[in-house]
Amino acid sequence: MPAREVEDYLAKLLHGVPESLHPIVDKFQRFYDRKLWHQLTLAVFEFLEHPDSKPFQLEVYNKFVSDFQAKLDRLRLAQIGVKVSREISADSPQHVEFLVALKEKISVTDHPQAHALVLTSLAHAKLLFADAIGARTDLEEAGSLLENVDGVDKSVHAAYYEVKADYHKMKGEYAPYYKHSLLYLACVDIDKDLNGKQRFDRAKDLSLSALLADSIYNFGELIMHPILDSLKHTPEEWLGNLLFTFNEGNIQKFDSLTPLFPKEPILQHNFAFLRQKICLMALIETVFRRKASERTLTFQTIAEETQTPLGEVEHLVMKALSLKLIAGTLDEPAAKAHITWVQPRVLSRTQIEALAGSLTNWLEKMDGLEGFVKEEGGLVMV
Repeated sequence: MPAREVEDYLAKLLHGVPESLHPIVDKFQRFYDRKLWHQLTLAVFEFLEHPDSKPFQLEVYNKFVSDFQAKLDRLRLAQIGVKVSREISADSPQHVEFLVALKEKISVTDHPQAHALVLTSLAHAKLLFADAIGARTDLEEAGSLLENVDGVDKSVHAAYYEVKADYHKMKGEYAPYYKHSLLYLACVDIDKDLNGKQRFDRAKDLSLSALLADSIYNFGELIMHPILDSLKHTPEEWLGNLLFTFNEGNIQKFDSLTPLFPKEPILQHNFAFLRQKICLMALIETVFRRKASERTLTFQTIAEETQTPLGEVEHLVMKALSLKLIAGTLDEPAAKAHITWVQPRVLSRTQIEALAGSLTNWLEKMDGLEGFVKEEGGLVMV
């Protein structure tokens, strides 16, 4: 576009936008005239971040940014394009068309990260159209590109993990959703980058996925994460309490919370699985509380501690062994289990207090033994 046409467009834009945007549009003209592309890039981002700019973003991209896009860093161009694409109606084919055109402008050889970012956004757009196959193809290509790049920009990783988590959520795959959602949160500032609803939704989805995943029996990373605070003082606070209940293997608390399960039908539907899972967590807690010399448990003891019918105890222990929650052996004729190891996990305050008590008792015994040795040694010396 000739410089005169750009000047005319910016003059028209200045009269069309709210006064709050006038200083930024003035920067557009000033930096463009002086060919200060870096400063102009920052001004464009400033414009896109302003809440009053939303109705004008697509037009500014098409009529202004496209004029000097060849001068921009490829990653910055991709980030600008992705931001603008969010203002196109999600259910409009134009959304996908815009991203496809952006992808063609940024080749893999030019900038793998930038290309991966556009692919990730394209995958998200396809998810909105329930195109899981297309989304998976784009995510696989993006993931492959990022694996071979050193020093990936945190914002690119965040976008990739977010959409990857969305894909697994759509597929109902709890463990992969849990993994990629936590990776996403590790790449963002949850207070600055997520609004209240986004934090709440993420905390709720993470809680449900942790509870329902058949391979997750260690909740430490989630219960220590500040995202879980988003459930406090809300009608869903009980989900956070349920997570801590599982982490402690507390069947009594579990039973007290089961009347709330109908609030989340997916939990009610999977009640049998959750009941077995809390029994496994109770078994872990039972072993953890005992000294190493006291970890040969009768089936009767396990049945009482985990509130499991005696005839199902062997299956419960075998399940724990197969999941590598514990290590040990079964003595079926003697109806005993000898446990040699239990999976490490994050402890709640109650569990830490119990552990502190055990350590205090151990120290007292050591002090007593030290006194005995000194006394007996003194007698020998005499």
